[in-house]
This record gives sequence, C-alpha cells and structure tokens, in this order.
Amino acid sequence: MRSIWKGSIGFGLVNIPVKLYSAVQESSLSLDMLDSRDHERIRYQRINEKTRKEVPFDKIVKGYEIKDNYVILETKDFEDASPEKTKMIELENFVNIDDINPMYYETSYYAEPETQGRKAYALLMEALKKSKKAGVARFVLRTSENLCVIHPVENVLVITKIRFSQEIRSSEEIFSPNEVKVTKKELDVGLALIDQYTSKFDITKFKDEYHTELLKIIEAKAKGKRPTIKKLKPAKTTGDDLYEQLMQSLNRKGA
Repeated sequence: MRSIWKGSIGFGLVNIPVKLYSAVQESSLSLDMLDSRDHERIRYQRINEKTRKEVPFDKIVKGYEIKDNYVILETKDFEDASPEKTKMIELENFVNIDDINPMYYETSYYAEPETQGRKAYALLMEALKKSKKAGVARFVLRTSENLCVIHPVENVLVITKIRFSQEIRSSEEIFSPNEVKVTKKELDVGLALIDQYTSKFDITKFKDEYHTELLKIIEAKAKGKRPTIKKLKPAKTTGDDLYEQLMQSLNRKGA
C-alpha cells in the first residue's frame, strides 16, 4: 500500500513518527459513462469559462473569492495556516469511544510506526486498550483540518476522521414522534422482537449483494444471454393493527 500522509502522533511530550494508509476501499462496480451512439467513453475536461479552452492540470490554482476578485492560494499558504497540524496529530484529550455518535464518523486510516517510533507506538496502543479509551486529535490532510479519534483495532492504531459538530444538520424540521402514544402491550412485543433478533455483531456476515447481482447481469449480457431477474415477492398485507404485525413478526422469526 502507498502511504497518504507522513508525520507524528503527539502523545504528551512523546512524538511517534507514523505513516497513514487508507483502511477502506470501494466495493462498488466501476462503471464508465459512454456516448449511447457509439459507446465511446466520455471524458471530463477542465474548461476556462472565458476562453472555453481546456486548462492544463499544472496551470490550475486554488483561489478564494472576495468582492468579485480571487485571492490565489499556494501550497505553502495551507502549510503556513497551521504548520504544526500539517505534520502532527496532537492528542488533545481522551474519551469513551461509545460516547461518539456514529453520525460523526467519516473514514479510517491505518497508522504504521516508523522504526524509531515503534516502542512509543506499542505503549500508546496498550494504554488505549487497558484504559478502553480513544484519543481525540486534529490534523491537516489535503488542505483541510480534520478532527479524528485514535483507537486500537486488533494490533494496529487506527485514525478515524470524524465530523465537526457544525457539519451535522439540526433535526428540528424532521418529524419527531413525541406526541404518538404507544401502548405497553405494543412496546413489550417490540422489545421481544428486538431481543429475538439480537446477536453479536459480525461484519463478515453482511455482503454487498446488490453489486454481486448486478455483476451477474453484466456477465450474462456480455455472453449475449438474457439475465435471470429475481422476482419481487409481493408483501402479504397484515392489516393496520400494529400489535398483530409485531406478533406475526415474532412468529415468523421462530418458524
């Protein structure tokens, strides 16, 4: 794997030199956009709005608009904005990872120690495991500041980017069922249904079935065959009684 960032994790006065590697990969099929008339690929071009000519990649710069004028930013400007955060993931405090709402999670990176930082890396990992805590830190990656948590996964430290609070929209405009009354009988059966379906979470049991089926259709069409399509089974109506629907769900699971 190719590292995407090099720097250090700051643990008090201890610096742990690390490299970051992407811990995730896309599972979706790579589909190209084609011209329906001749099936040639469609290419996107970076076009100058005024001249309508394509702009070479090495001539593209980033700018911020102020009063109809642009202030051009160079790579050094991004580093100068926070030089320490471009090379340092500084641990600011420690929290219970269960206290972090899953809505805040973005993507994860594996942190691999450089040779001279292996003992400090091992110490931080063992300390996080023993304390059952996760570290909260900030660092700059690709011209933007990122909030993250540092947590052990098996025998590797993982840096998981999380969103800042202002990036989460308010739910005030979304319907809230505070005024809806649920009977004790309905709640008891709902809890029983949850209990019946409860098991230890095993991510390996969940596969991307949609893309597997889509790939089967693609392979069949490539051979000039008519793909076999799964028939959608109509859902049986169970009436409007919530209690009866819950009871039937319990019976179906037990069958």
